[in-house]
Amino acid sequence: MENINSTRPLGRSGITVSALGFGCWAIGGEWWDADGQPLGWGAVDDDESVRAVRRALDLGVTFFDTADCYGAGHSERILGRALGKRRHDVVVATKWGNLFDEDSRTATGQDASVEHARAALTASLARLGTDHVDLYQFHLSDADPVRAAELRDACEEFVSEGLIRAYAWSTDDPARAAVFAEGAHCAAVQHALNVLQDAPAMLALCEAEGLASVNRSPLAMGLLTGKRHERLGDGDIRSRPPAWLKGFRDGSGADPAWLARVDALRDILTSDGRTPAQGALAWIWARSPHTVPIPGFRSVAQAEQNAGALEKGPLTAAQLADVDRVLER
Repeated sequence: MENINSTRPLGRSGITVSALGFGCWAIGGEWWDADGQPLGWGAVDDDESVRAVRRALDLGVTFFDTADCYGAGHSERILGRALGKRRHDVVVATKWGNLFDEDSRTATGQDASVEHARAALTASLARLGTDHVDLYQFHLSDADPVRAAELRDACEEFVSEGLIRAYAWSTDDPARAAVFAEGAHCAAVQHALNVLQDAPAMLALCEAEGLASVNRSPLAMGLLTGKRHERLGDGDIRSRPPAWLKGFRDGSGADPAWLARVDALRDILTSDGRTPAQGALAWIWARSPHTVPIPGFRSVAQAEQNAGALEKGPLTAAQLADVDRVLER
């Protein structure tokens, strides 16, 4: 599967990753906030998750993104189990800042202190079964920039201690991302990006600072897979979407207005034999040479479909223009 589009640099870190990463939120399984709001994607089969990670590895995916809170620690444990002796063949990213109770699988708050950053890193290393994290990401998107500067400096200490290789902030605010970008070992910013939700200001920052653009929600939380999402389980965050989760309506699945936009793009995204999901990933690669989309997965079949996008590469400039024309932007 090695071709000109198969790898990309992880910003200015000197680390190379597959152009496609896999997001490990979904394989964490069910977890909730203190009010019973689902924060996961429903029940999962851990054995299937392990098989899917290993299949992704066989198909050339070398970048896996998780967070300590996904499944209240469960995602990190499953990823560590799946990688096993192949840990050093991959680049592992995780996040910190959210608090949780692993036994009850419940989110319990947030902590932006430097002390917690170190404690969280130590715990993540244990769950992942590794001695270092390749990309350590601050998970509180709207945190105070002054505190973030202190955390950036703490991450530099983690690098010097060999605990991490690089770091990033998971935020949709370019001004906040720029605070972390001042650090020598800041390599990326993780932010939302998909064909329905462009992020020109953040991509401009990544271009200017030499950062990787790690893209969460590359398939618009599943809307760009071609599924209608009419029935969602009670343990699926999309069944009771929080304010930041666009494209879904409380208790009634996908928003028809968003589905109409997806339908309007179908012919472009399915060009050259692509599935809708593969076309959505192809748009991201064409949008910027800094992008590394990280779609979620829960099965071998999903891993195979997403990894299949690597063989087809990015959309053409003409197809990018067609997307803008259809969406009138």
